Amino acid sequence: MDVWTPRLIALDIDGTTVHAHQPPSPRVLAAIRAVGRHAMVMLCTGRTVLGVRRVLDELGLDSGLTVCSNGAVVMDTASRVVREVVTFDAAVAHATVKDVLPEAVFGTEHVGVGQRVTGPFPGVHLAGEVTEVSEAELLAAATPKLIAYWPGGTVDEVAERFAGIEVPGATVTFDHEFPWVTMVAAGVSKASALAGVAAGAGVAQQDVLAVGDGDNDCTMLRWAGHGVAMGQAPPEVKEAADEVTGAVTEDGLAAVLERFS
Repeated sequence: MDVWTPRLIALDIDGTTVHAHQPPSPRVLAAIRAVGRHAMVMLCTGRTVLGVRRVLDELGLDSGLTVCSNGAVVMDTASRVVREVVTFDAAVAHATVKDVLPEAVFGTEHVGVGQRVTGPFPGVHLAGEVTEVSEAELLAAATPKLIAYWPGGTVDEVAERFAGIEVPGATVTFDHEFPWVTMVAAGVSKASALAGVAAGAGVAQQDVLAVGDGDNDCTMLRWAGHGVAMGQAPPEVKEAADEVTGAVTEDGLAAVLERFS
């Protein structure tokens, strides 16, 4: 009986490849480099193109494509040139979320530059240039990603307020560590972007391995031939996966990749 081995491996960053914005552990780094000798390894993240660069350097990834901004932006890994951007008019999504979270501050991605925000994001790192603007300026141009952060709230309170709420024209995901909501264009997800990358590389869906820990990873865990949830992931993320590995603090990613090295 043949043993399944992936041809394309898609990795989330935060809570999967790295913990608390620290560099990858030596074991994770070694596992990624070993499996990369016979499979394509890529990052598939909610981070922006600016926020992903340091991790790409740390991992030594220098070929293929990198999926950023929950699937809304695709970047050439070697040149760091943005290849695809899917934007949307965030005005309706902003209005809907503002009704639900009137205390929230908002931000939109300015690709390759940074973020435009309506107020400070205390205790949160935003990559690139952060420019405070009015709501009108925030929504003046289409954007690949709209974020909402509730400084005084909790993850559970965000979930309670959004129960039964739909955000028109957007794909919405929730952070399980911070009171943070992310919106991209309807139909856009890590899965949609990963499917495009796989097709372009001539890799069948069943030959893709995906690993992640968050709400924004659920679509790609379901789509991939084999989806793996990290041990600290919320129950709904684990349910979306074919397998659950150890937590990021236990080098759960390395435990998975070492099987295919």
